[in-house]
Amino acid sequence: MEDQSHHDIRDLARFGYKQELRRALGVYSSFAVAFSYISPSTGIFTLYALGIGLGGPAFIWSWPLVALGQFIIALNFAEVSSHFPVAGSVYQWTKYLSNRHYSWFSGWIYLFAGILTVTAVDVTIPIVLIPLLNNLGLNIPNNAQTQVAVGALVLTSTTLLNIFGVRLVALVNNTGVVFEILGMVVFALVLLFFFAHQSPTVVFDTSALNAGGANPYGTFFAAMFMSLFVIYGFDTASTLAEETKNPRREAPRAVLAAVIGAFIIGAIFLYSTLLAIPGDINKFVAGTASGEITNPLVSIITGNLPGWAANIYLFVVFAAIYVCCLAIQTSTIRLAFGMARDGKLPLGRIYNRVNPTLHTPVGTCLVIGALAAVPLLYYAGAGLIAIAATGMIYLSYILGNIAILIARTKGWPKESSPFKLGSWGTLINVLGLVWGGSMLINFLWPRSSSNPPLSALPNLNLSGVVGNIPIFEATVGIIVVVGAIYYAVAQRRMPDTATIAPAEAPA
Repeated sequence: MEDQSHHDIRDLARFGYKQELRRALGVYSSFAVAFSYISPSTGIFTLYALGIGLGGPAFIWSWPLVALGQFIIALNFAEVSSHFPVAGSVYQWTKYLSNRHYSWFSGWIYLFAGILTVTAVDVTIPIVLIPLLNNLGLNIPNNAQTQVAVGALVLTSTTLLNIFGVRLVALVNNTGVVFEILGMVVFALVLLFFFAHQSPTVVFDTSALNAGGANPYGTFFAAMFMSLFVIYGFDTASTLAEETKNPRREAPRAVLAAVIGAFIIGAIFLYSTLLAIPGDINKFVAGTASGEITNPLVSIITGNLPGWAANIYLFVVFAAIYVCCLAIQTSTIRLAFGMARDGKLPLGRIYNRVNPTLHTPVGTCLVIGALAAVPLLYYAGAGLIAIAATGMIYLSYILGNIAILIARTKGWPKESSPFKLGSWGTLINVLGLVWGGSMLINFLWPRSSSNPPLSALPNLNLSGVVGNIPIFEATVGIIVVVGAIYYAVAQRRMPDTATIAPAEAPA
């Protein structure tokens, strides 16, 4: 019987690629990277104030709704990842299932969605780290300048870790996942059993959704952004397929396990924190909505636990968010590597070289790190960056699902794979598009809380037609226009690279 590593190398050669990256990830490491990208603690800490400030405790119901919708997407992606075990996720899938024009724009949009996500998570670190350091006796101002400085330091360190190899990244990720799973669950249960100030039925309190005569459904959809920011990136297990052992079997398992694990842990954490809110919950919600309570989760933790325990909890969350930064950047680097290797990115042939010693694309690591630093030059808050990044991800997922559905109507899949949906594939694909399309409308909806006009951003001084453009539409527009210009100049006449050799007979 052929050794699995040799089989993986031969399998990759079918797609026209030689094994350059180090194939060192097992099933747990593959799951850990995907789970770290999702990282319930990261997204929850970033947008918890938005969720509870708008929807009150009832916003928790967005969590199972989003988890179900994203699990449908994950099922579809798990099948595709079993057929295309190459670095690049949505870009690679659309390349083999659609055409080079469509796949390039899908990859271009997904690349910048990943870059924005790296930035968003980097500037989430200060939300936890600054209060932790101040609790330890330091006196660090919690302002925009400090947050940007901390984010830049985090970005520098994760870029260096990615340069020094996937084994180091896997070690940090594996450790961080243990921190997150055990830390979040243990501390959440401590809050639930010993510091439950609210009734267990508090999650049915919808008063905040109806406050001021607001449309409760519209308010709920706005409050949903916290959950939307958390549960994505599960396709990371597929993006790292060229560094995973037996990826056709293990990547789909990791994709689905990451979504399920994140849902369970996040549900426990959210429910526990809601019950642990001290005092009058309506005043707490109102204080969060008005900005009087700037960091509600930190307030809940420090308001209940002894100082030493609160600091340990904050450290656990800091470690989890840091690992999330690392995983997202790793995934984005591999996507860029896959595109540049095909000659699809500017100057990719120059910087996209795998170091023979480190087995990492050092130049690509540096390019992604530099691009992720650009949004720090104009910092409008972690929340707005997170929402723009998430919307871009959902748009990318829709583009991927459209290509997959069209391929299904033409008879795909024709080859068997370790993970298959069978006759359920088309239905799951359609449901995924319905879910993704409805959420994209949610992202596009102009509202001050989630998609304000450009003129509302501080120090931008825009007015008129440009100033009235919502920030998400502006973000997508800039990326698409720049991409279209580059594509017309450099990519339109490029040859197609989507060729797959025939499958070998089973050994």
